[in-house]
Amino acid sequence: MKRFPLPVLLALGATLTFTGCASIAPPQPPSLDLPKPPQDLRATRKGDRVTLTWTVPNTTTDRQRTRGATSTRICRSTTADFNECGTPVGKTPPGSPGNQASGQKVAASYVDTLSPEIMKSSPSGFVTYAVEVLNRAGRGAGLSNRVQVLLAPVLPPPQGFEAKVTSQGVVLNWTGMAVPEQQQIMHFLVRVCRREQGSPQQIVVGELLVNGPPSLTDSGIAWEKTYEYYAETVTVVPQPNGTDAQVEGDDTPSVKVFAHDVFPPAVPSGLQAVFSGPGQSPFIDLVWAPVSDADLAGYLVYRHEEGAEPVQLNSEALKTPAYRDTQVSPGKRYFYSIASIDIRGNQSARSQEATESVP
Repeated sequence: MKRFPLPVLLALGATLTFTGCASIAPPQPPSLDLPKPPQDLRATRKGDRVTLTWTVPNTTTDRQRTRGATSTRICRSTTADFNECGTPVGKTPPGSPGNQASGQKVAASYVDTLSPEIMKSSPSGFVTYAVEVLNRAGRGAGLSNRVQVLLAPVLPPPQGFEAKVTSQGVVLNWTGMAVPEQQQIMHFLVRVCRREQGSPQQIVVGELLVNGPPSLTDSGIAWEKTYEYYAETVTVVPQPNGTDAQVEGDDTPSVKVFAHDVFPPAVPSGLQAVFSGPGQSPFIDLVWAPVSDADLAGYLVYRHEEGAEPVQLNSEALKTPAYRDTQVSPGKRYFYSIASIDIRGNQSARSQEATESVP
């Protein structure tokens, strides 16, 4: 009888043991590779353009990684809820379903243009969108979430939009517009916006009715900065629940202005001069009404005698509307005037003169 070495016997035993414990799993059905329908479809409208955005799915309905490029059908209906795409209004070209290893998500977008006919079909109604992502074989797992967009018409942007820097701020003007007679259920606005150069933040300066005064003053600026302004029309549609839905029209070309302050503050008024002297060193007190300009730095006092040129008495601007002139001489008559000055050195014209004599 042939004998095997001990190591060989142990190896044979281990092999028999593992072979005897092996089991065969039931066969798995092949993946249909149907991309999971997006659930984050969003829609925004500007003018007659509707921008749709969504995340491209990188998993399938059976929780596998999507293989290969996918394309997307764009579905639109005037019905609030629809289950089939029908004839798509557009289709995106094949694209990547995202990073397969890391699961990184990829955003997709599509811009649909609303025709005048569809907007006229239901001016106060809505149009509904959905998308369907297709695999390499052109098959999909169904529609995404639905989003609705208002079909209300929009007016063209205001014409002749311009901006001018004044002492009160930036004055915006445009050509007046008329309201379409057939759309009395809605109302239309002109919205003026600005952004500071270099900043992404947009600020609404104001809103006026389209058929109202075509002018608006932006007094909330900061001097010595550059701003860009533009205007758009806005259609406001009352809803059955008491709220208002809005659609923005196209923007005017932006207008850039540099808010350079070359404007002096207001001229002081109400100047009075009063002499005091008996029993003390003579002096003349001056008082006047305060100037309310926000950037006021103070006041300058001017004095002259008959036939002479005015001379500034104070080297630094006064913070309060009062001054005492102690440099007076008996037998003299003095003429006073006041100018205001702002923090950028712009000086107003001098006030009306007040006169006083020293006995």
